[in-house]
Amino acid sequence: MTIQSINPANGEKVGEYGEMERREVDAIIDAAHGAFQDWRRVPFAERAEPLRRAAEILRGRSQELAELMTREMGKPVAAGRSEAEKCAWVCDYYADHGADFLAEEDVDTDAHRSFVTFQPLGVVLAVMPWNFPFWQVFRFAAPGLMAGNAAVLKHASNVFGCALAIEDVLHEAGFPRELFRTLRIGSDKVEGVLEHPKVRAATLTGSTPAGKAVASKAGQELKKTVLELGGSDPYVVLADADLPATVESCVTSRLINGGQSCIAAKRFIVVDAVADEFQRRVVEAMEAKSMGDPMDESNDLGPQARTDLRDDLHHQVEVSVEKGAALLLGGEVPDRPGAWYPPTVLADVVPGMPAYDEETFGPVAAIIRVADEAEAIRVANDSEFGLGAAVFTGDRNRGEEIAAHHLEAGCCFVNAFVKSDPRLPFGGIKHSGYGRELAAFGIREFVNTKTVWVE
Repeated sequence: MTIQSINPANGEKVGEYGEMERREVDAIIDAAHGAFQDWRRVPFAERAEPLRRAAEILRGRSQELAELMTREMGKPVAAGRSEAEKCAWVCDYYADHGADFLAEEDVDTDAHRSFVTFQPLGVVLAVMPWNFPFWQVFRFAAPGLMAGNAAVLKHASNVFGCALAIEDVLHEAGFPRELFRTLRIGSDKVEGVLEHPKVRAATLTGSTPAGKAVASKAGQELKKTVLELGGSDPYVVLADADLPATVESCVTSRLINGGQSCIAAKRFIVVDAVADEFQRRVVEAMEAKSMGDPMDESNDLGPQARTDLRDDLHHQVEVSVEKGAALLLGGEVPDRPGAWYPPTVLADVVPGMPAYDEETFGPVAAIIRVADEAEAIRVANDSEFGLGAAVFTGDRNRGEEIAAHHLEAGCCFVNAFVKSDPRLPFGGIKHSGYGRELAAFGIREFVNTKTVWVE
């Protein structure tokens, strides 16, 4: 069986990959476990060296890697370069701080000495999505490898070229060849990988149904998981918000990666006093964005990653309009080859519409009017998701109070759009998953937090 990668800008095939048989997968996992047995004994300072080299390689090859992302999933090439550079940042970050994050911690008890030590678990399965095909992998791989683990990567089938390029970067950087390997398999083979006794844990970034499937199987096998799943991020706009700056942040967030981001702004919850002006400004800003060849750096948006995903998005828009949403911009599938979808704005969005209830994974802004701050917070939390959220207000202290204590999400921002940063923990609650990536919290997810008591 072969798996194809299709350029979403024109529908042309850009790659074809043979699917591995079970015996090949098992051999890779066995070899990764063997590599782990040696790697776990390597001092932190030596583990950091290939991480720093990986950062150098990523920066040096950023244009090449960006063009690969563009061909496989339609990301504008400038955004691909930024993604490669962010991956370099996370490599440097854990090379610099990983040892301190995992240093032994003495605890004062009645023992001669008692302390906590952090030991790697072994082979970790990473099931990763197509939307940020390098960043999603490196934000796991950098801390995971620095902690002393091995990894096998099951990447999304439409970005296997990116998966093999990541493997190449890490091997060129000096990591042992078998310590990080790509598994060329479909999603239907993930359960079998989780059953392998030498796979000790799993991390998944993807849809809520995919997360449930992996968590269920991992639970049967009693294996640790970290899940970063979907989101329907609410952006609360209060009456005293700086509207020009707010709209710029909101539109930027909604259109990042063609709107195909779990932490993109999805629902704009605006108090009635400023809703008309906010709506007008959002339509103007979205309409001004250029959509075209993602290799052309003058364009703001490329295509969606796949035509089936574009069609699913369009269906959500159509159903929302049928149920009473006002279509202010876009909402039509362009008559051209590829997976194109224009910036789209829906107003008068209410419960019962896909634009309110579901994650819209594309350039669709849903505007929800509310009477006041209290209703805005209630509507923001009226979701099965809880990944990111933002509040925009002229009262920074009030915004901090709302973000810290009232919004139900793992990442809450004030007067800024939600983004991931290696220095801060990243993850969600409710159907957006559990566990954390990045910062000290992320590197401690896949270690044995071990108590040692010395009498």
